[in-house]
Amino acid sequence: MNLAYKHLLNPDFSPYSRVWVYQSSRLLSLSEAFDAEDQIREFTKAWVSHSDDVQAEGHLFFGRFVVLIADETHIKVSGCSTDSSVRFIKKLGEAFKVDFFDRQNLAFVKNDKIEILPLSQVKYALQHAILTPDSLYFNNLVLNKAELENDWILPIKNSWLAKKTGIAV
Repeated sequence: MNLAYKHLLNPDFSPYSRVWVYQSSRLLSLSEAFDAEDQIREFTKAWVSHSDDVQAEGHLFFGRFVVLIADETHIKVSGCSTDSSVRFIKKLGEAFKVDFFDRQNLAFVKNDKIEILPLSQVKYALQHAILTPDSLYFNNLVLNKAELENDWILPIKNSWLAKKTGIAV
């Protein structure tokens, strides 16, 4: 599976640009993905903070992850602006009948595919070699562009899950 995505990020955005990652409860179909990408692009073009344009971009990665990025070098994203992005993601979820807000389902690369596993089952999956400490995990808790580039897709052993599951590395 090709996990390349960094080349799609705006190189002019600060590494400290704020990032929000929303994981879909299912893989979007190809036509849904094209439609979602159009809607994401329209939202980020129109995104404002206190009537100032937010320097932003948005992506749908791997047909499953909506990533919004706001470079706050000049304009800070206000609470109201963040709320508008959450409303947009809720509306997107309703349009495609998916849930972008279930943080208990985690994404991993398994057999060259992205698989979803509830947090409550990760320890079991590790104990029974369904997942290994080297299995790639999508850490949707990244906060900025630098973390998105370096810590979004990483081995379980290098994530917060290592401590949570008690795996020895």
